[in-house]
Amino acid sequence: MKKMGGMSSLRGLLLAGFVVVLLAFAGAAGLWLWAVNTPLDLPQAETVTLHRAETLDRLSHRLEARGILPEWWTFDLLGRLSGVARKLEAGQYRVQSGMSQVGLLRRLVAGRVILHRFTIIPGETFSELRAALIADPELQKPKHHRFSASWTMEQVGHPNESPEGVFAPETYFFPGKTPVAALLARAYHRMADFLGGAWAHRERNPVIKTAYQALILASLIEKESAYRKERPEIAGVFIRRLELGMPLESDPTVIYALGPRFRGALTARDMAVASPWNTYRHRGLPPSPICYPSRNALLAALHPRIGRNLYFVAMGNGRHIFARTLSQQDRHIARYLLRKKGKKP
Repeated sequence: MKKMGGMSSLRGLLLAGFVVVLLAFAGAAGLWLWAVNTPLDLPQAETVTLHRAETLDRLSHRLEARGILPEWWTFDLLGRLSGVARKLEAGQYRVQSGMSQVGLLRRLVAGRVILHRFTIIPGETFSELRAALIADPELQKPKHHRFSASWTMEQVGHPNESPEGVFAPETYFFPGKTPVAALLARAYHRMADFLGGAWAHRERNPVIKTAYQALILASLIEKESAYRKERPEIAGVFIRRLELGMPLESDPTVIYALGPRFRGALTARDMAVASPWNTYRHRGLPPSPICYPSRNALLAALHPRIGRNLYFVAMGNGRHIFARTLSQQDRHIARYLLRKKGKKP
């Protein structure tokens, strides 16, 4: 009977011990659940970069070292128990006060990274665009000496093309450290898609025979006027001059031909610069665009205003006055251009 009593006592002790362990485990689990669901207390939003091939364990230790997590192991255990430890997406993330560890883990798994923006500005040249891309700290760029026009077009899959005019001027959103070639490839296809669709619905004329010619013409229009309503009229002038075999005589093409030699005011010597882009010396369109034209300029090139005007001159207020004859043009130049420069007509 003593033996049976001893066995009962042992069972009781084992049961009590099991209950204690169970309660301790339940308590620990409850504390862990509380920890991973408690909002993080951060003085300000933090940016966290998850590197490619970085383990959850290493990330958890980094977050604790930066004071973002109170304990590294709670987050590490959360990822492992959730079965997503190997499913985290590399990139930059914003961690804000009030976000729980559960919320942070969901963001890392969903890949809701911080998006940066880059804008290709209408009227920019490739040289200006390249400088802006190099200056952007969030883009992954090649060494400066490799960032040439030929390298750029090879990277976007269109070697032997000019990079002028072929990237759509828009604002692009991208995750940090996106390769610059990937962003430009998006811009190239955006321009190609828009130009292809617009070309299919163009007003036909005998001088603009390809979509690329329309792109070249649009780049001239973009540089000639920022006033959208007069751009179809400018397009009409250029097309009529092309039909008559007249030189386009567009000042922006001379400025483009001069490049860094342009000092802010065109001289007679500048107008004679030997360049295929100089439309005072060479008839027809230049060999490539002179900037990245906006959609508005492209639509103007494809839908020019019908009329008889062959000339225009800037009035000094951002707009232009148009003329049918050279004598009218001379009067306009005397009134607006020479007077502005303080010269006698």
